[in-house]
Amino acid sequence: MPITKSMAAVSAAALMLASAAGAGVARASAPTAAGTARPSACRPANHTARVAPAPASSGHRHYRVTLTAARGYEPCRPAGSPTDVRFYRHGSPDAVRVGRYGPQHGVVTFGPGHPVHFDIQVPNGTAGVPADEVSFTLRTPDGVIPGESGAYGHLTVAPGTVVGPLRPGA
Repeated sequence: MPITKSMAAVSAAALMLASAAGAGVARASAPTAAGTARPSACRPANHTARVAPAPASSGHRHYRVTLTAARGYEPCRPAGSPTDVRFYRHGSPDAVRVGRYGPQHGVVTFGPGHPVHFDIQVPNGTAGVPADEVSFTLRTPDGVIPGESGAYGHLTVAPGTVVGPLRPGA
């Protein structure tokens, strides 16, 4: 069957529409894939934390809480000491109130390959309360990061316990 001018015009128009549709899909997909933000490492569900004994200082016991984030999370910039720090033993809260020490305006980079830590300083000489969990809220220079983080490990806390600011490293 011979191709007429009208058939050629319809075919060309269909080819242009198919090309335009394909180009539109490709353009719509590219920004979505490239513009997709990864979840923040600062969100409690996106990092792990553990408590370990640290070297003692004159008059104090110390524990280090180390936070790590797995690959795939966006680095974030927490600041100062965590807030709302609470201690638990076997799921029951301990009645120890916690203060803060050190500069509270310092900002650190936290994310995959960039662990951070903070210090728990407990005075010697007072009766301690055993704990196996610490919950806390991370801060930013502009406020708090929603949600409660948790760290596990054995420690003993007492009245006068204070937490230091976040610092780089494990």
